[in-house]
Amino acid sequence: MPPTPVVCALIWNPSQTQLLIARRPPGKHLAGLWEFPGGKIDPGESAPTALHRELQEELGCQVEILETLPDILHTYPWVTIRMTPFICRLTPDSPPPQPLEHTHLAWTSWSDLPSYTLAPADLPLLSSYHPRPLA
Repeated sequence: MPPTPVVCALIWNPSQTQLLIARRPPGKHLAGLWEFPGGKIDPGESAPTALHRELQEELGCQVEILETLPDILHTYPWVTIRMTPFICRLTPDSPPPQPLEHTHLAWTSWSDLPSYTLAPADLPLLSSYHPRPLA
């Protein structure tokens, strides 16, 4: 089977000092782990469109996509995913993110991310992405 296409957002706060992570709820795969918000790409949907839809559904917010990072291929025991990560920031008119489909949200610095138990597919971003000032 081909990998399931998914997206995730690294959403930086306006001062570019913290980014948003979300804790997965009970009853779902990887319950209790932290993740960069996102989800599956629907058939016929582009990755950016999927990201905007997923963030609206999960967080009730809107983002501006600043950069697309290289895809990450990750195999879980139940599925292989091809994840497209995006560097984002909230749009000026976006409401604050809310945990509509997660138990908690946290703004954290890049250097503090290793203190959270992240979903395995998100871990490669800790070594492959190096934060720099956003445009």
